Amino acid sequence: MTQQTWDAIVIGGGPAGLSAAQALGRSLRRTLVIDAGSPRNRFASHMHNLLGHDGLPPGELTARGRAEAESYGVEFRAASVRGVRDEGSAVAVGLAGGEGVADGEWIRARALVVCTGVTDVLPDIPGLADYWGRGVLHCPYCHGWEVRGGRIGVIAASPFGMHQIRLLRQWSDRLVAFTAGLGAIDPEARRELVARGIRLEPAPVTEVVGDGERILAVRTAGGEEHPVDAVFTMGAMAPHDGFLAELGLARTETPLGSFLAVDETGRTSHPRVWAAGNVASPAASVPMAAGAGTFAGAAANGALVEEDFRLAAGNAGDAADAEAHRPGRMRGQGHADADADPAEFWEQRYAGTGPVWSGRVNRTLADAVESLTPGRSLDLGCGEGGDVLWLAERGWEATGIDLSPTAVARARAAAADRGMPDGRIRLVAADLADWADHPAGIDGSDAPFDLVTASFLQSPVELPRERILRAAAGRVAPGGRLVLVSHAAPPPWAPAHAEPGGHRAGPAHFLSPEDELDALALDPEEWLTLEAAVREREAVGPDGEAALLQDTVVIVRRDPRPAQ
Repeated sequence: MTQQTWDAIVIGGGPAGLSAAQALGRSLRRTLVIDAGSPRNRFASHMHNLLGHDGLPPGELTARGRAEAESYGVEFRAASVRGVRDEGSAVAVGLAGGEGVADGEWIRARALVVCTGVTDVLPDIPGLADYWGRGVLHCPYCHGWEVRGGRIGVIAASPFGMHQIRLLRQWSDRLVAFTAGLGAIDPEARRELVARGIRLEPAPVTEVVGDGERILAVRTAGGEEHPVDAVFTMGAMAPHDGFLAELGLARTETPLGSFLAVDETGRTSHPRVWAAGNVASPAASVPMAAGAGTFAGAAANGALVEEDFRLAAGNAGDAADAEAHRPGRMRGQGHADADADPAEFWEQRYAGTGPVWSGRVNRTLADAVESLTPGRSLDLGCGEGGDVLWLAERGWEATGIDLSPTAVARARAAAADRGMPDGRIRLVAADLADWADHPAGIDGSDAPFDLVTASFLQSPVELPRERILRAAAGRVAPGGRLVLVSHAAPPPWAPAHAEPGGHRAGPAHFLSPEDELDALALDPEEWLTLEAAVREREAVGPDGEAALLQDTVVIVRRDPRPAQ
């Protein structure tokens, strides 16, 4: 079940999530925070290096932040998240459990901010986890002052432990380093440590010993006990981001592990998803996480602001796009000269404005192909690359062709911004009429495609649509599919023309499934029609009201058997 669409959903109610929620709430955005109630710092009694709140218990900061966010209209739900999926104009968040959560419930949002943090996976040493946060510590800046001058042990669990050993010498000269996890130590590094009075203990640690309230010693192989007042160590960090797997987000490999790749605003490789705090920046302290959350929330609002303007202006264009279309020559759309050169017309259409693409994949197309195994794909009339980028991000070796060099340049820039790997995406500015005459060469390859798509390949000026689509069918590999999406009816907000009885007078002809199949003229011995139907999809009209648009969808598959 999918419910109402929020402006933004924030997953995680720690410092980063609450800061993002507050920024969104103050921006008058309908915001929901989903929180499982297990913050990373719940094991610590106090926080430090947090200006104005030094020594504050973590739970108290959370309570204050939540109350402040709620004062700006932010709502909260106690739940876990089991998955996130792309729905084009929104993302859908699936809930896994929590009070009042229906089984299989999905909630939609135009923007998503992920602030779910990490789990510290400690070395498997008896007693270590028992004192985590109260005697076993990880951050000198958070806890060093409180144990200054004391007997400090450092259990080096990885090469990163060398940095921790050197750093902690600043807080105490009574330091013992348990170095078994470092492997062989460089002689020069060993000399420096000893010169600073650090005692090196190479025997493996077998137990952390305490009295139930505090740490007393570290026991090593052979049974020797080393008295300590505190132990510092750093385990692996496991980010809580598995629920994002379906989105296939880009990642960054760091010395601390693999984490979501984000830009300076916290935006991930998905245009509707941001991440902040330890889930994207494992070394961030509380104030750093809070600052990143504020920035991500503000950036998400900024993206929604731009989308609001595009929707307001673009819906009028959608109405124009849905004017009279007949295969071959398309009629209507404003004052366009039907005899104008299509390449010049569409280049003017893009070059004369800012970016046109909303950042959303064509949802009808996505629904039609998301279950397919990725291979080679070709998109005709790709515009600024929305569908091509979506396919490439899901593993397709994607090619897109469009008449407008400006549109293709914007698509290439978007691909670069998303860090598309070499060879994953190819974008070509070419005359589609020329392509129809030379379909095997203009994209630089004779190889067939496992998927060929054309979404709203309809033009107010002369375009040899039938010839283009038949050429496209010829590039489909055996077993591959051709997917066509076109306008089936004008949008509800299109101007009504006078007609007896007050009915809307539509254009001469919109493309029906039968129109599309007739235009393709496919050999029934070679092709199987998988779908030829009219689908409905949600849209937002110029007045901001929700509406349903109708699309003609035709999906055909080429016979996988070799020709006899």
